[in-house]
Amino acid sequence: MSTRILIVDDHPDIRKLIQLTLEHLEDAELHETDNGGDGWRLAQSIKPHLILLDVMMPGELDGFQVCQKIKADPALSHTKVILLTARAQQTDRALGEQVQCDAYLTKAFSPLKLLETVDTLLGRCR
Repeated sequence: MSTRILIVDDHPDIRKLIQLTLEHLEDAELHETDNGGDGWRLAQSIKPHLILLDVMMPGELDGFQVCQKIKADPALSHTKVILLTARAQQTDRALGEQVQCDAYLTKAFSPLKLLETVDTLLGRCR
């Protein structure tokens, strides 16, 4: 069974960096979109195991709102969410905790740190 991972970020270069970082994961099935509204709809459709979610995106939903919806949905509440954001203030991190994200990484993040976080959340050993 493949591990479904959803990447939601409005910057194509960040999505590409994440893809390149995660492409070495065995059995990973990567999906992506560039805004929160589509990310929410895609999450409902594919039921990912993990979502890498930007916080500041154009459109109807930001990353905090998407995370909150995912954690409140019984069909998705088990989904692990990593917030990836340039918002590094303690108040931002507190809001991440409030919406129950599983990890909070600030941009520019280390690809190695991202991979370690993904492995930890998915229960993988390296």
